Amino acid sequence: MKKFVLAFTALFFTTFLFAQEFKDYGKLPSIDIKNIDGEAFNTSEIQNDGKPVVVCFWATWCSPCMAELNAISDMYADWVDDYGVKLYAVSVDNARSSSRAKSTANGNGWEFEVLLDPNNDFGKSMQVANPPKTFILNGDGTIVWQHVKYAPGDEEEYEEVLKKLTEE
Repeated sequence: MKKFVLAFTALFFTTFLFAQEFKDYGKLPSIDIKNIDGEAFNTSEIQNDGKPVVVCFWATWCSPCMAELNAISDMYADWVDDYGVKLYAVSVDNARSSSRAKSTANGNGWEFEVLLDPNNDFGKSMQVANPPKTFILNGDGTIVWQHVKYAPGDEEEYEEVLKKLTEE
């Protein structure tokens, strides 16, 4: 009987968690920031022709952020091929340290789009208190999943989310 109760409880929570995985967190706000070359960019331009989008908030001084983006960078070409994903890495470095974002991205060979949010206007609107914080948008541009912090292996969870989004 005890095994049955444990199995039922595990099944219930697994079903509940799976059903709750994709939540409608709304759309991205329209905020003026800059791209890595210092050109104006509005966050309403973050889209991907009906395919998933990943938005990662990071900073050059944040070790977990660097680990996350480097791990994602290793998988990014496969994600593009398999899921058609587009990734935007949004630096929340302040005006003094944001100049390092471009050299950091180039030095690490990141192939994804890097944006600058030195006043943290976009970050604040997305309730990013401390990076890293990652959001995944479905093909309609709705935020359906978010993750705070980073631990090695989290990028595999992101891939599972992308896989489920593209299977729907």
